[in-house]
Amino acid sequence: MQKTVQICFALILVSFQTISAQDKPEWKQVFSKINQEALDHSRAYETLKEATETIGHRLTGSSNGKKAEEYAYNLLKSYGFTNLRYQPFEVESWSRGNLKVSIGNDTNHLVAVKSVALAHSPVTTDVSNEVVDMGNGLEEDYQASPDKVKGKIALVFLDVLPGSKAGTKSLHRSEKTAIATKWGAAGIIVINGAKGGILLTGTASVTGKLILIPAVCVSYEDGMKFKDDLKNGKLYTHIKMNNFSGLIKARNVVATIKGKTLPNEKVVVGGHLDSWDLATGAIDNGIGSFAVLDMARTFATLKLQPERTVEFVLFMGEEEGLLGSRAYVNTAIKDKSIDQIKFMLNYDMTHDPKGYNSSVDVNKALFESIGSIAHSLDSNFKNTFRAGAGLHSDNQPFMLRGVPTGGSSGNGLPNNAGPCYHADCDVFSLVDRQGMVNNVRFSAMLSYGIADAKEIPAKHLTDEETKLFLEKNKLKEPLQIAGEWRWKN
Repeated sequence: MQKTVQICFALILVSFQTISAQDKPEWKQVFSKINQEALDHSRAYETLKEATETIGHRLTGSSNGKKAEEYAYNLLKSYGFTNLRYQPFEVESWSRGNLKVSIGNDTNHLVAVKSVALAHSPVTTDVSNEVVDMGNGLEEDYQASPDKVKGKIALVFLDVLPGSKAGTKSLHRSEKTAIATKWGAAGIIVINGAKGGILLTGTASVTGKLILIPAVCVSYEDGMKFKDDLKNGKLYTHIKMNNFSGLIKARNVVATIKGKTLPNEKVVVGGHLDSWDLATGAIDNGIGSFAVLDMARTFATLKLQPERTVEFVLFMGEEEGLLGSRAYVNTAIKDKSIDQIKFMLNYDMTHDPKGYNSSVDVNKALFESIGSIAHSLDSNFKNTFRAGAGLHSDNQPFMLRGVPTGGSSGNGLPNNAGPCYHADCDVFSLVDRQGMVNNVRFSAMLSYGIADAKEIPAKHLTDEETKLFLEKNKLKEPLQIAGEWRWKN
């Protein structure tokens, strides 16, 4: 079966090697209009600034989250969208309460340490335990000492520790928490990889539900000191926290432009609107979601109507387990419209792109054809192409159901914003206006080009093809850890 799939992909690739802009000569004129509209009238930067100032963070389930949903809806309405709706879904919402973490080498003399709870930690925790160093927090770290962590608190590094053996992989913090729980840990302390006393949050749950053990993050500096202390003796900790968890209602915001000749074929252009609550989420994912809003404005202003339907979606709940995109996909499965989704473009912290990416390389010719026009309009767009697949963003639920995914890429975050990912320093001053404008114009071109192409080379995969695709991209293990591997082997 795998050989058949590979041959099929190869034939499709060969047949589309000759795709060029000449197949759609009007694209150059359309893209030129998109380019000029974004350069002259983009509101992505300004609306994000307004939202961070008037709303603040955009945590799903909070009053701020509701304000963000309404802000996006009203903004799209002001752009002239009439085919506009909320897509409500019920979700188990989590929000932080109080937390105190104390650590020391004597249970009678513990010292409070700056920390933050990771999302989906238990509602109430009051534990005192020994701390043990579990390195990178991977399976191999536990297998080396199977009983070391039982009933104790695992200290793990968020990324890959300096000095780790070559080729050491990293896992998501939620996957590391799941592994610690599996091996009997009573809690987990995650050391942030970013220096400068920065605290990071994010979900510690692979399911979006409450986890069984408390999970907290400490700064790089404090965490590495604890690792050094453990070389010379024992460490103990007291973790006391209370959080909120309960069912609430959240809403994706969906704006639709019906396709001219293929209205039942759909291209989804999405980005998550929600953010964590330690700051205002200007980078994660303000720069992505507000670019999607401005792409929609550009389409509406220019009255663009490609051959296929385009659906601009602002997802909520991404940070708490891809909840909004899961709800969107589950609805499509139930109403049997999932096969109509021909492509999903995901904009999560996308900044000043220099090229395009796709989950499969069969799209290379089409994407480079679109990018060649973008390059002709601005040589700073390098028209690079990258094929590959990853998890933990809103592309995932689509990809797991065989929908090809992709987006714009090729540049880093502005103003050294990387260390502020999910952190208390993710604020609007990090945002670069021109980078947002560039995202709008080049990504709007890609969105239009895919929706308007005579053929999309990448096809919706069958269930067996999806399984083979995920295995090829080495995604089986993390999906098994998350309980999302639906195949028997």
